Amino acid sequence: MSPVLLRRWARDEYERMVEAGVFPPGDRVELIDGEIVAMTPQGSGHATAVGLIEEALRAVFQVGYHVRGQRPLALDPTSEPEPDVAVVPGGLRDYRDAHPTAAALVVEVADTTLAYDRDHKGSLYARAGIPEYWIVNLLDHTVEVSRDPAPVPEARYGWGYRTVRAYRPGDTIVPDAAPHRQVAVGDLLP
Repeated sequence: MSPVLLRRWARDEYERMVEAGVFPPGDRVELIDGEIVAMTPQGSGHATAVGLIEEALRAVFQVGYHVRGQRPLALDPTSEPEPDVAVVPGGLRDYRDAHPTAAALVVEVADTTLAYDRDHKGSLYARAGIPEYWIVNLLDHTVEVSRDPAPVPEARYGWGYRTVRAYRPGDTIVPDAAPHRQVAVGDLLP
């Protein structure tokens, strides 16, 4: 008996499928390391957190950056995730013809997806060289800040973050890309 083989997709193939309407309107999917992954529906707490994060980060990253909510990042030839929030270099019009390929900061909101966001998404973002990755953990009411991407052979995609720290309400976070600004953890949590 032969092993089952999975068909892996390239980002350009995935983008052609999206343009051709292969996925019905409202069907939330993303490309993660060649696999098309269905995104879980958002509850009201998740949606509220995304809005709060966008507001807080727009106040911090005003010049030279664009804060994108739930939009694709073209990380590599086999990955086009749609993080809840990404802070990318440049302005909105810079991405009229192509999705950004890098970000200064990526944020995921996690409730039912916490393990996936830590293991899969964290390793994927580290592999792409995203210098800072935050998980707004709605279960524990914390923000997990991951920094210093580096090769980690046992990680899902061979990369991980060397520094991970949890922040609680009352704490503030200083983003690496905006070292003179602070974000209050309480401003990110619903």
